[in-house]
Amino acid sequence: MSLLNQKTVKKKVLFTGIGLHSGKQVKICVKPSEPNTGIVFKRVDLKENNLIYPNFMNVSNTSLNTTISNNHGVKVSTIEHLMGALFGMGIDNALVEIDNEEIPILDGSAKFFIDEILLAGLESSNQPIKIIKINQKVEFKNGEKFISIEPSKLSLDIDFQLKYKNKIIGNQRNRINVYEDDLTDIFNSRTFCLYEDIQTIKKNGLAKGGSLENAIVVKDEDILNPDGLRNAKEFVNHKILDCIGDLFTSGYRIIASVNCSQGGHYLTNSLLRKVFEDKRNFSIIEIQERALPHTLINRSLLRSIA
Repeated sequence: MSLLNQKTVKKKVLFTGIGLHSGKQVKICVKPSEPNTGIVFKRVDLKENNLIYPNFMNVSNTSLNTTISNNHGVKVSTIEHLMGALFGMGIDNALVEIDNEEIPILDGSAKFFIDEILLAGLESSNQPIKIIKINQKVEFKNGEKFISIEPSKLSLDIDFQLKYKNKIIGNQRNRINVYEDDLTDIFNSRTFCLYEDIQTIKKNGLAKGGSLENAIVVKDEDILNPDGLRNAKEFVNHKILDCIGDLFTSGYRIIASVNCSQGGHYLTNSLLRKVFEDKRNFSIIEIQERALPHTLINRSLLRSIA
């Protein structure tokens, strides 16, 4: 199976669980889709106006999750972990049917999405993938927080840093090459929060489905989850997972170098909006060769299509 041809799931993949913020039970079914259709969400609990496209311009909320909406106000929230899994698995096309408004949180990571998609298998088409190539540096700042994206020859590198006063989280930093590195720790890393923030979050009508089964909770110098952390950098690794999922709202995989400090859904979405407001910032390219090594890109074999 060529890494550079568009892929979808080989058969439907089912997930059932609770929404982290809504607290509602929800079922989703990831189905195979034809080449060049992209990722599409369908609210099967609604009979009309029920298609939502996970595009950065359709992101309607970035407070503690990424929510997408269509022109009729129909939404799907907390898409970032599933989108990160689809991106990481190299899935270009899929129909995601959902019977409520929020993707199930499962264990708070992308682990179960990855595991079940691997069991289902992937189907490769004869259509080449399209990739976004960043042509010049773009950055977005919000106080001390910042995110930037700049050209990279062969890869998608993400350098992410957290800065927390809490001693357990502290200043964590990790750098990964999305297309080359083993991303197991990234996919397995769970969402997290500080114990002292829980009441405020709940007062805002969020985290109704939150528990120690789907989130890491840090209280002072203790982790309240009985089994502790899954990896030494789980906090920053989860932020990288979120970042990957949010980057996929660009529509395609990306060749670039991303640097972020204290970022989240808002910063990533704001960066994408800034990138795509100027056509000089990017090119959309199509692979001409069907059998390249896992470096993914050979610049001499790329043709601009935008």
